[in-house]
Amino acid sequence: MSDDGKCGRILLVDNEPNSREVLAAILSEENHQVLQARDGEEAIKIIEKNALDVLITDVRMQGLDGQQLFSYVKGRHPDVPVIFLSSFGTVDSAVHAITEGVFYYFLKPPDYLKLRKTVAKAVEVHRLHQMVKESQDRGTQTPELKLIGRSLEIRKVMRIIETIADSECNVLITGETGTGKELVARLLYANSKRSNSDFIAFNCAAIPKDLLEAELFGYEKGAFTGAIAARVGKLEKASGGVLFLDEIGDFDVSLQAKLLRVLEEKEIERLGSNRKRRTDFRLICATNTDLRAKVAKGDFRTDLFYRINVVNINLPPLRKRLDDLEQLARMFLQDFCRREKKQMRFTDAAMKRLLGYSWPGNVRQLRNVVERGVVMAGGDTLDVEHLPPELNDAVLQPGASTEILPLWRLEMEAIQRALHACGGNISQTARSLGISRKALYKRIKEAPVLNVS
Repeated sequence: MSDDGKCGRILLVDNEPNSREVLAAILSEENHQVLQARDGEEAIKIIEKNALDVLITDVRMQGLDGQQLFSYVKGRHPDVPVIFLSSFGTVDSAVHAITEGVFYYFLKPPDYLKLRKTVAKAVEVHRLHQMVKESQDRGTQTPELKLIGRSLEIRKVMRIIETIADSECNVLITGETGTGKELVARLLYANSKRSNSDFIAFNCAAIPKDLLEAELFGYEKGAFTGAIAARVGKLEKASGGVLFLDEIGDFDVSLQAKLLRVLEEKEIERLGSNRKRRTDFRLICATNTDLRAKVAKGDFRTDLFYRINVVNINLPPLRKRLDDLEQLARMFLQDFCRREKKQMRFTDAAMKRLLGYSWPGNVRQLRNVVERGVVMAGGDTLDVEHLPPELNDAVLQPGASTEILPLWRLEMEAIQRALHACGGNISQTARSLGISRKALYKRIKEAPVLNVS
């Protein structure tokens, strides 16, 4: 189960079966439903029969390639995030892909922890787009956003939102993954005088470092190789509205001074231009990391920290607001029963199990657990048997080492199978996995545990 609870339906497209197998195993470990296609033509057939949350595709494939598949999806299903994988990627190709709207661009073999987090964020973005669309279909202008709960902690958050929503002050929202930081940002926006202008959300961790500056500041045609047309950056596009910088703790140190200058001067310069452009936005940031610790280590500028942290809203983890859990669970149950055209209730045993779990993925994980239960249950009750197995045991937040080892194990098992199938030939094994010989050697050398004999 993903520690942040962002589970979705993923389509994985790659000519190389071993490469698909590795990624499918890793994503399935996160409780994502993983569909697979060996080429673009097969992918289109799957797309037209299944509602997807995310598409992950290799760029170079026989027949319909990844770029053509991306164009097809953007034309038919524009809200579905697309992630590119490539063994032959360059900065230029990545710039072009991100400019065209690709969610993220990974070189093979990808950083699997980064891939896992990127997919989780992509699922979240798609679900949010769905919520907005459903609201618009009902004839309302904005989604019905609200914080649910009666606990003292959540009531404090509600009071802060009411107090500062119409202010121009910068806000820093802190809290663990899945506690609802973007929801709070959108509530601040929806209740402010800027609500008739744009809400521009930008995930600082979801864009490769080489593209971060171009995406934020924009650029002129010819500013760098691959800049075939001028592009308005997020800092400029947000003018008049609200800019939400998610995962600000991952903001590249080399660009922090430049961002601070924009906040102080209210001016930006596109890459490749000396012209200053005025921009006026309210800044809301969010992070699940300890920014003060990053400041102490020199990984985050002190002056930028105080500039963005005028008002801090800290969201409590779900395990510290169990008074709200039953209300949240019943609300999710009602929502998903309405969607699935069912009528259900929790058994006492199932609710006891929910209340006894530590919820490392917080509210978002609870939502996905209830959704799973509604889909799995056939009768009029959601019982313990319809809950995922991990709810049987107490769950602690996993450390990085416990996260990495299962991912390495899955990859190494796939490498061992590929080596066996290729008779130990390294070149053939690398080709079957869709990676280079150098990358394969590096994976074997760095593996925590591997027996290739």
